[in-house]
Amino acid sequence: MIKTKYSFWLILILTLVLTACGSRKYTVKSETKAAKAADAMSNLKSKQLYKFITDWTGVKYRFGGLDKNGIDCSGFAFLLEKEIYGITLPRISRDQAKAVNKKSVDNLKEGDLVFFSFGGNDVDHVGVYLNNGFFVHASTNRGVIVDDLNLPAYQRVLVKSGSVN
Repeated sequence: MIKTKYSFWLILILTLVLTACGSRKYTVKSETKAAKAADAMSNLKSKQLYKFITDWTGVKYRFGGLDKNGIDCSGFAFLLEKEIYGITLPRISRDQAKAVNKKSVDNLKEGDLVFFSFGGNDVDHVGVYLNNGFFVHASTNRGVIVDDLNLPAYQRVLVKSGSVN
């Protein structure tokens, strides 16, 4: 009788614990940078672009690099535009900026280019616009990454954006 009574209570307690744990919802805060970047990736119109970016994400930065052993920003834009859109850009970001028809950031479309000047007046960095204020680029510190164009660090140095001629 005592064994049966303890068994009943043990089963009841286990059932309550297991159902309580099973009812919890674990969600990622949609306000996080990673969640927003993932959202931008999931909203890409071109599945080829999605695959290209995921294949290159995390590849380290290497000045002058043009392969998965290391790539620089202009090399990444060069390869992306060629493989995804069939557009041949110049190899250097400053020259790439000259090949772009300027347009407002508010009017950018997937595949447009964004140019930055971190070291003065000349363009010295390039990225490819995705959507919802996000772009992909080869960061000197973090390698190929999807980043938020609205961050103050980028807004201060953004010098040109637009479509390839």
